[in-house]
Amino acid sequence: MRILATSALALMAATAAPAFAQDTGSTDTFTGPRVEAVAGWDHVGAQGDGEDGLVYGAAIGFDKQLGHIVLGAEGEITGSTVDDSGVHAGRDLYAGGRVGFVVGNSTLIYGKGGYTNARVSFSGTGVNFDGYRIGGGVEHDFGRFYGKVEYRYSRYEDADLNRDQVVAGVGVRF
Repeated sequence: MRILATSALALMAATAAPAFAQDTGSTDTFTGPRVEAVAGWDHVGAQGDGEDGLVYGAAIGFDKQLGHIVLGAEGEITGSTVDDSGVHAGRDLYAGGRVGFVVGNSTLIYGKGGYTNARVSFSGTGVNFDGYRIGGGVEHDFGRFYGKVEYRYSRYEDADLNRDQVVAGVGVRF
């Protein structure tokens, strides 16, 4: 019996050892082109005042994973339901980059920043405002698909206008 138990333990150890020696995740989980849909809360205002609504849109991007670091570029177009008191937040264009750190082989924690251009109408007259966006989020890989949650802050200096957003996104990586 002792020989059988020892043989069984040796066999289990021999078959498990290669699994322990392997890297526990792919080194390119977050590498490649991606497309996604985003939606969430949108707050547009100036000096503490503002209006809330829904932001919705789509994004494209490309990421490259280098060990546990991910570098990426992205572009996005969104719309908004903010429309009150003569102020209507229209489309918002964004182009920027992100830098992240992979945790647990399938979760990415990242920061982002870039250029944004928002179209805002005041009493029916539309004006484009240039600004910057900074933010951060968490993205989780589900194989080819992924989900994310993100906070972002945009500032449009010429209009003394701020924008806060919390969005969720779902996407596919190619």
